[in-house]
Amino acid sequence: MTSRLGFGALHLTDCGWGPPRDRDAAVALLRLAVDLGVDLIDTADSYGLGANEELIADALHPYAGVTVATKAGQSRPGPGEWVPLGRPEYLRQQAELSLRRLRVERIDLFYLHRVDPAVPLADQVGALARLREEGKIDRIGLSEVDVPTLEAAREIVEISAVQNKYSSDDRTWQPVLDHCAATGIDFVPWRPIPRADAAVAKVAAELGVAPAPVALAWLLARSPVVRPIPGTTSPAHLRENLGAEHLDLTAGQLDLITRGTT
Repeated sequence: MTSRLGFGALHLTDCGWGPPRDRDAAVALLRLAVDLGVDLIDTADSYGLGANEELIADALHPYAGVTVATKAGQSRPGPGEWVPLGRPEYLRQQAELSLRRLRVERIDLFYLHRVDPAVPLADQVGALARLREEGKIDRIGLSEVDVPTLEAAREIVEISAVQNKYSSDDRTWQPVLDHCAATGIDFVPWRPIPRADAAVAKVAAELGVAPAPVALAWLLARSPVVRPIPGTTSPAHLRENLGAEHLDLTAGQLDLITRGTT
């Protein structure tokens, strides 16, 4: 992956529950993202109940130069419901379905979407390790994990990426980011743009830009291992977000956002 910013595809399929409301527009947005240099597309088996992966395949297959990351380990009993499900047979089944929907023989990056507290971690991570041994997935990631869980998983198999919620106004997982930076593991923040951050807004006003690219530029400055995956359904917002890679914040501006005061 060469671009620091990826694209989170969740919202392209009706808030993650059904097919896209405007399929042509969603396909066009994915293609625009790649045309603008995005080379990491993030999805999951549970986004749109599989429709998200199918959409990405329709838009981008055969993915020349593009990494597609998907996930398994969360079931969807209903709209707005997310229930961890980490039984090994379920993870294998979902990986096989993802392979089919993405039209690939091997998944570039496959995450355990959530750790299921009802299933031993070794069984969940072990299922992914076996899929890797079989050549069905290339790299393995974890989502929403703490440092002890990450280290326990690393005793079983190599972990290439961690996807945790992280932004300027929510740094709950700062210890995990620090650990990833120390060990060279990609840290992929989801929901990387804060809903409201006064310090980000102040810097954005100083620069005459929208707050979103400022928030993303701050994230990129946190560590070279950080790879945010902002999502949108708007071509204008997509272009705006990607502007973060060309936005140079001063040391004072970065410190202001880090301190979170205005």
